[in-house]
Amino acid sequence: MKKLKTTLKYSLCILLLIGFIVKLKWPRQSKYDKSETTVYGTITLCENKNIIISGKEKLLIKYSDNYKCKLGEKIEANGKLIKPENNRVFYLFNYKKYLLSKKIYYIFKAKSINKINTKIKLKYKIKNKIISHINKYKSKAYLKAFILGDKNEIDINTKEGIKQNGISHLIAISGMHIITILYMINIFLNKIIKNSKINQIIKTNILIFYLFITNYPASLLRSAITHIVTNTAKIANIKINKINLHIFIILFLLNINPYYIYDLGFLLTFTITIYIIIFKNLFSKNNYIIKSLKISLIAFSVSMPYIINNYFEINFFSIITNIIFIPLITFIIYPLILLAFFIKPLDTILYKITKLFELLVITLKKIKFLTITLNHIKPIFFILYFILITAILIIWNRKGKNYMWLILIVLMIHNNINFINKDTTITVIDVGQGDSLLIKLKHNKERILIDTGGLTNYSLSKKLLIPYLKAEGIKKITYLIITHGDFDHMGEAINLVNNFKIEKVIFNCGPYNDLEKELIKVLNKKKIKYYSCIKELNIDKNKLYFLQTKKYDNENDNSNVIYTELDGYKFMFMGDASSTTEKEILNKYNLPDIDVLKVGHHGSKTSSSKEFINEINPKYSAISAGKNNRYRHPNKEVLENLNNSKIYRTDHDGSIMFKIKNNKLKIETCSP
Repeated sequence: MKKLKTTLKYSLCILLLIGFIVKLKWPRQSKYDKSETTVYGTITLCENKNIIISGKEKLLIKYSDNYKCKLGEKIEANGKLIKPENNRVFYLFNYKKYLLSKKIYYIFKAKSINKINTKIKLKYKIKNKIISHINKYKSKAYLKAFILGDKNEIDINTKEGIKQNGISHLIAISGMHIITILYMINIFLNKIIKNSKINQIIKTNILIFYLFITNYPASLLRSAITHIVTNTAKIANIKINKINLHIFIILFLLNINPYYIYDLGFLLTFTITIYIIIFKNLFSKNNYIIKSLKISLIAFSVSMPYIINNYFEINFFSIITNIIFIPLITFIIYPLILLAFFIKPLDTILYKITKLFELLVITLKKIKFLTITLNHIKPIFFILYFILITAILIIWNRKGKNYMWLILIVLMIHNNINFINKDTTITVIDVGQGDSLLIKLKHNKERILIDTGGLTNYSLSKKLLIPYLKAEGIKKITYLIITHGDFDHMGEAINLVNNFKIEKVIFNCGPYNDLEKELIKVLNKKKIKYYSCIKELNIDKNKLYFLQTKKYDNENDNSNVIYTELDGYKFMFMGDASSTTEKEILNKYNLPDIDVLKVGHHGSKTSSSKEFINEINPKYSAISAGKNNRYRHPNKEVLENLNNSKIYRTDHDGSIMFKIKNNKLKIETCSP
């Protein structure tokens, strides 16, 4: 009988695993047709200018008018369906996968939204009442975060501090919050109802409703299902193995939605929980402080690969901050939030405590000496890391010998991986309608960034450039080269200098414009050296030649034009140089055939003249242009001039990486 149960258990798990793999590899098609211009559905989430509706399937609607969103209302929206894009820059946040983890296949860009039915179901009426009630509180940001799972109203600096202190999991609704809720419900129910079965039914229904008001986050689903199953089994006097239960829940949820595999909360909650259950003997007999320290160490260790691949840095101080913040949130802030929700006068106390929490978060955020930047982990090393940490914990658990210091050695190697890197890479970063290019030289700590891009309505440095540089394991930029003073080439320079280590800055020839003067003020304040109108740059055994040294009366013609030969391959970066500059360069230099040309001025017709292109005869051409840009770059005539060259475009291909590996040039794109 025991063998039969074991066989059935493993057979079920294998079937669920096969089901997940099949669903992930051959996903179902959306129920919406891309040609549809009108959609209908019930509003299930209101968030800034975003609405999620339940129609044929879940659909994200983006709108710009003054429509007042209300949960449970049925609407008609007119506009167009848009397929979400993958990340356009290597290793960064993938919005398409994020939406898939929410079972959203399309975005609908609405021109108009009309209510077609204001009759709202009871469950939505209750949730609307809850939201309306919370909006009356001074500390509503934290009530929304801990009760509704909506962290949008928490101050941006506090959010950044929470992330840097490694306590994001404490703000995300999870098992800790479920335990607190159930504890408080138990106190109340045990006083009025003595029947354990009725109590369990009531608690189960409360948990199901709580899942509804929080929009069913994966981390909460795990905890809620675990508690419902274990408590039901306890009443029925059935023994359940916690590890088997968690494996079953993982596979069950992945069969419901295979894209949970892209949900960081899902990955963290299951990984940390399973490791803590398996190795509970390591801390079960310790006092509170030692127990907390060991749990924090295990959680920190097993979450590290996920954190590195999402934030590209780790903070060792988070082991300590977790010990500080876990009791603060678990025993003070969260219970007080639940009490304040029902007893509004407590809001004043809660508000003061949350302000102290924010002050503590921002103060501890400044402790950065234990924070290290680590480049993105490749899948094979990701697996090897978990094999190592598992082996260390097994030895610690069985033999009492702690080899955690081995992880530090691995991290030290990881931290210096760029110094033993055997590849030279030149990456044209997709910064929209602008330019930015990163050069990483093999066996060399020197890093060169040519231009920063710049968009008026978006912080490229914080959202894109700095995260990407961290993902590449870069701690500092040796040379920031500004090809010229246009905003789309240097708009993020000040932000980058203020938030990242820059050693030297190089400007083009000609007088400084207002943007360049503003940057120079910052450089002087930070004592960063800068130069202009140089002829060449020596970097170890490599040279960058600046071909444009004549002074013109406009920024584009004054653009730095850079030629270099790296590992036997010839590169040329044109900035926004026009055909006037091209002609001058042809008259001045005898240029060889170019392997890779970074096309001038985003493919504008003012650059890349037929005469110039025929002379340098590029094998590959890279054009940096924004998707659907208003200038309609690249120009058709330029594309015709480049007809004999293999063309890559950031508007079509995303970021473009030219990698020289074993003396062979390989090209990778981050296609959206």
